[in-house]
Amino acid sequence: MKNILSLLNIDFLLKEDSMKNWRMLFFISTLAMISIASGHSADKKIYQIANLNNDLKGVKSEFVEKKSQLMFLKLETRVAKKLFEIGVGPSKEKPVRLKSN
Repeated sequence: MKNILSLLNIDFLLKEDSMKNWRMLFFISTLAMISIASGHSADKKIYQIANLNNDLKGVKSEFVEKKSQLMFLKLETRVAKKLFEIGVGPSKEKPVRLKSN
């Protein structure tokens, strides 16, 4: 009972040989702060990674959309229609074959 009362009265920090207790308390407090800071840093990085993953999904879907638009624009019928609008049409003559010796 006496030990519990001395602990509650913080006698271990007020006695003459309490310097070693203060050093240990300071050391443990420093380790606790470092541990808490490390945890917060890890949480911050996890949130950044989650945000980057969401951005990546958006960019991937935009890429797929643009790729499908490009494939649609590259269709021969679409190209022929666009060229016909500016006055270029298919040739009426057969292509000439070049011969080399």
